[in-house]
Amino acid sequence: MENSSHKKTLFQKLAEWAKPVDLTVGKPWRVIIKYSVPIMLSYFLQQIYVLTDAIICGQVLSAEQVAGVNDTFPLTFIFLQFAFGCTAGFSVITARKVGTNDISGVRKSFMTQVYLSVLISAVLTLASTLLLTPMLRLINVTSENPEVYNAAYEYCFVIFIGIFAQMGYNFICGILRAYGDSVTPLVFLVISTLLNVGLDILFLVPLGMGPIGAAIATVLAQLISVAACCVYMFARYKELRPARDDCAFRLHDILEHLKHGLPLGFQFSILAFGIIVMQGAVVSFDIMKSGIMVAGTPAQNGFGAASKLLNFLMSLFQGLSSAILGYNAQNYGKGEYERIRKGTAQTLVIMLVIAAFCMASGMLLTIGGAYQYIFLSADKISPSSVMYGNAYLFTTLIPFSVLGYLHVMRSADQGIGKVGYVLGAGIAELAARVLICAFLPAAINGAAIDSTASLAAYVAVCMGDPGAWLAACVVLTVPAVKYIFKKFAPGCKNPLLNDRDIKGF
Repeated sequence: MENSSHKKTLFQKLAEWAKPVDLTVGKPWRVIIKYSVPIMLSYFLQQIYVLTDAIICGQVLSAEQVAGVNDTFPLTFIFLQFAFGCTAGFSVITARKVGTNDISGVRKSFMTQVYLSVLISAVLTLASTLLLTPMLRLINVTSENPEVYNAAYEYCFVIFIGIFAQMGYNFICGILRAYGDSVTPLVFLVISTLLNVGLDILFLVPLGMGPIGAAIATVLAQLISVAACCVYMFARYKELRPARDDCAFRLHDILEHLKHGLPLGFQFSILAFGIIVMQGAVVSFDIMKSGIMVAGTPAQNGFGAASKLLNFLMSLFQGLSSAILGYNAQNYGKGEYERIRKGTAQTLVIMLVIAAFCMASGMLLTIGGAYQYIFLSADKISPSSVMYGNAYLFTTLIPFSVLGYLHVMRSADQGIGKVGYVLGAGIAELAARVLICAFLPAAINGAAIDSTASLAAYVAVCMGDPGAWLAACVVLTVPAVKYIFKKFAPGCKNPLLNDRDIKGF
């Protein structure tokens, strides 16, 4: 009896800790910080999924296998980020229903997302597995260098088979965060992250399964996280359990969710195509004129380690952007337009503080290439790998606040329904990155890029990131100024949208 009481107390404490946050009341900056911190931690842990693979692979596998795993990032990014973008867009609808206290609408949104998640996962899995070989060829990873190619192919294939697990987790998290609960996804992600670390060690060290073992560990841990989070959600929030009427297939609801989800999904995928171009350009610095890769693949490993550090630092921006997405969507649903303006402005201030912290931390880790010892074993680290990695970090960390502005304004605009601008920003980002990577390095080098190219040519490749960020920010600033920061017109009940926009919702 005493033990039962003790367990009940612990459950009550957990329930209180995970109590949904009402984003429509209280000081905006305080509410946003309270809501965003668990999300930031969640993104950190998601990066640990990647970091665990990188750290253990970097210590156990050969340099060529590590390069193959590193090279897969832009390929998996295309499909996983499309899934993430879709679920983030879907959550806007859910958050608006929460803002109007329409719990029945939340349940219907949940079931609509179940149908769409199953369909989109099936399409993405089929497309990704069929296109895997051509995509590897696109980033200059071919069977001419079999160890790199086999590692990349095996790792990618398993990740693509497990897309449904990643989409399921994003979908459940989107529902909970739209509901105001950013803690529950974090709790179960902690558990699955620890499981992922254990499985990685098991599959890679005693079992020696190589890159395919790391991928299996990642997918399996994500799948367990989805199941556990879903069970807890229905036990904790009984009002979210769908009734029979909620399960009806409604074309109107499907189209409404697709209207918000597909543009953001395409936006992230468009971004990934640009990253593929950039990754292909980096691989060229490791290829000799004979077509054979340089021993140790220093450009790929240096760039790969630096990219992982950058993605880890970027987690703070991702958490903040998810917070402002839910915040704006909830307040839009309730009609609190002044709070949207204040909250967005205050989020930008928070972003600048985070950007300064990330830039300082990243710069410190470039000393002696310290970050590379996290992701690579000592035998894979060389002056060349440090040179390539540090060049990329210097190029991207100095303008890091531009990336922060991009993350915040993209989600702020999405939260008020300006999906067209979000998609336009993705197109601008793709165009800028492709143009910079395709023409600037060769122009600076004065010849085609290979292992003899200059460091200045490599820096030109790295400029693809800040150049793309800046192009996207220009597009996103238009709706920010026009709608979010526009002064309230006298007697205007909705200063964010004109009459034609209102009819669209």
